[in-house]
Amino acid sequence: MTRASRGVPSARVVTVLALCWARLCGGTIGFDDRSGLYVCTGLRWGYARGGTTIGGVFLTNARPSAGLLRHEAVHADQWARFGLGFAVRYLLEEMRNPGSRNRFEIEAGLADGGYGRSG
Repeated sequence: MTRASRGVPSARVVTVLALCWARLCGGTIGFDDRSGLYVCTGLRWGYARGGTTIGGVFLTNARPSAGLLRHEAVHADQWARFGLGFAVRYLLEEMRNPGSRNRFEIEAGLADGGYGRSG
């Protein structure tokens, strides 16, 4: 758990909640050593776009590529840096600068995240 939450107590709590959410949404939980993330696939609902990282957990339907997991690992680091406030920061940024203009997505790497040039 510590690796996935980057050792931050608030991110650890969110990570546990996200793992519970994954089970409720019908997901299969695994751990990716390279990215240090719990990867929950097979979700029928409960995530945005192609997938969502909450704490140290990546929630999605399909098996993600290595590039996408690199991108999502940066989001896990952002959760660790900003704590529980990251969700609010991200949503506010997304309202002002959606998609490929979102500074958190830019930091995570647009190409790895599957964003085209137009976003």
